[in-house]
Amino acid sequence: MTGEKAQSPIGIFDSGVGGLTVMRRLIQAMPEENMVYFGDTARVPYGNKSQETIIHYTRQIIRFLQSKSVKAIVIACNTASAFALETARKETDLPIIGVIEPGAVAAVGATRNRKIGIIGTYATINSGAYEAFLNQISPDLIITKKACPLFVPFVEEGIVEDELTDGIIKRYLEEVRNQGVDTLLLGCTHYPLLKPAIEKFMGEEVVCVDPALNTAEKLRAILTENRLLNRLGAGDSPQYEFYVSDYAVRLSEFADRIMPFPIDEIKKIDIESF
Repeated sequence: MTGEKAQSPIGIFDSGVGGLTVMRRLIQAMPEENMVYFGDTARVPYGNKSQETIIHYTRQIIRFLQSKSVKAIVIACNTASAFALETARKETDLPIIGVIEPGAVAAVGATRNRKIGIIGTYATINSGAYEAFLNQISPDLIITKKACPLFVPFVEEGIVEDELTDGIIKRYLEEVRNQGVDTLLLGCTHYPLLKPAIEKFMGEEVVCVDPALNTAEKLRAILTENRLLNRLGAGDSPQYEFYVSDYAVRLSEFADRIMPFPIDEIKKIDIESF
């Protein structure tokens, strides 16, 4: 039975397609796993929604992923991780992890001067979720946080290395840099695509932490512990499925920039039916 369950896919979801940066890390860490991705493109962004609404959306998406017989779920969205992870875990009999706790662990492991910066959407920053985890791990940290709402549209337009990008990074992050942080948590799934430009501005002494890397490592450990890691047969390839709640303009183009391979098909589903 465990062997059959191991072949079931991992479910991943985000408010849009930025969570593909997390899926990319999962593929690198577990190249034999089958995966199902859902991006809630009809209702993006989550960053300006209430906690009640985000929990409602999360319940619907989990029901959809369960219809695909997933063996574990990754909430790739920082906002949903902050507002809905605890509820989802109580209501779902599957391993469910978010990106915030692994990101906090990675940041504490990286800092040398105990000064950590956090950047993300307004909702993620205002939730205090990263701070809560950071303070649980190490109460002596000095934390600087900053909402950077324009980073997402810049990334989605493909403006990731440009003088416009440099200008908006300076506008948002100058005060964070001036606080002397030596570690910067990239608290939004889109932000890793800006990582080279952010690193250039922050300087080589500052470590930029992408929570997706630790999220992938944590999930691999959970699957290993539960004997749920998949093993492909000779000549077999992993199966990846991609779903969205609406076809967004330039969706495939943006997705192809993130993933290490072209996405052949993205299917639209009626998420409100779940």
